[in-house]
Amino acid sequence: MPLFSTFAIYFIIWWVTLFAVLPLGVRTQAEENSVVPGSVESAPAKFNAKRVVLLTTIIAAVIQLAWYILSVRLGYGIDSIPRFYPKFY
Repeated sequence: MPLFSTFAIYFIIWWVTLFAVLPLGVRTQAEENSVVPGSVESAPAKFNAKRVVLLTTIIAAVIQLAWYILSVRLGYGIDSIPRFYPKFY
């Protein structure tokens, strides 16, 4: 598999994983009882970007590795997924 394709797929996986990781472990200002005037109560009290980026990178790397093993090494692909609907052609 070309290196550019591998990086492109990793970037897509990383970006989707980022939005799944963002709400993990976040405490709102309302939960911390320290609402800053002019902000909504549901805003994060403390945002740790390093933790989010590191966790996203690790999870995306594991997903990328699993995808690589299944598709490139074991040969599974889209056609390997069973169809649960009838063919109409």
